[in-house]
Amino acid sequence: MNVSRLLRFLVRLAAATTMGVFCLLVGFVLLNGIPNLRPSLFALRYSSENVSMLPAIVNTFIMTLLSLLIAVPLGIGAAIYLVEYAGRSNRLVSVVRMAAETLSGIPSIVYGLFGLLFFVMSLKLGLSLFSGALTLAIMILPLILRTTEEALKAVPDSYREGSFGLGAGRLRTVLRIVLPSAVPGILAGVILAVGRIVGETAALIFTAGTVADLPKGLLSSGRTLSVHMYVLANEGLYTDQAYATAVVLLVIVFGINALSGWVGKRITKG
Repeated sequence: MNVSRLLRFLVRLAAATTMGVFCLLVGFVLLNGIPNLRPSLFALRYSSENVSMLPAIVNTFIMTLLSLLIAVPLGIGAAIYLVEYAGRSNRLVSVVRMAAETLSGIPSIVYGLFGLLFFVMSLKLGLSLFSGALTLAIMILPLILRTTEEALKAVPDSYREGSFGLGAGRLRTVLRIVLPSAVPGILAGVILAVGRIVGETAALIFTAGTVADLPKGLLSSGRTLSVHMYVLANEGLYTDQAYATAVVLLVIVFGINALSGWVGKRITKG
């Protein structure tokens, strides 16, 4: 009983510590950022006087959408093949899983250098939103693949057997039975991927550039909110504006998480 109480206390302490660190971080950013929010920070055009973050906000949404459009279909499709079509004892499954885990541990700066050499220079896409999106898609692909794979494996085999027993084929079973049941797990992976996209800086400096302007196309250079915040803080002249940018970044991340959760519940109920 003493051991049980000790473990319960340690678990609660760990949860409280985690929540405390989260509240401390968010509170620090809000206290330093909210007083520095100004209408000029949301001007349509960036200048050294207003240090507008609106172009960075637009670039962030474009970068996130492009990266997800590339990585999510590939990640989910690969996971479906590994779980539903390739045998559980297939050697390819273990190789792909090991490759995904290895790619997940590679530092983002390495992805940035790869994107610079391959997308920017070899494919001649230049410092552009498209180069940055392709680099980020490769970066988040292992995360989406592994979370989707685990979500599909968590679906009970009785669901599949019941569908097969009613005469449904494998593809119909996957699309109508397995995938809807795995939506919460898949969305969790997508949310984690969005968080990594929005917070990425190193890889985008090498591939998307730091131009503080609204994009004229996918091949134009642009900075996201995280890069914008890094540049402002690095210059040392706009620290207050950097904190204000961090507040907006937090609001966007929370908003995306809330929207994803709402969509997941709607899909599950449907």
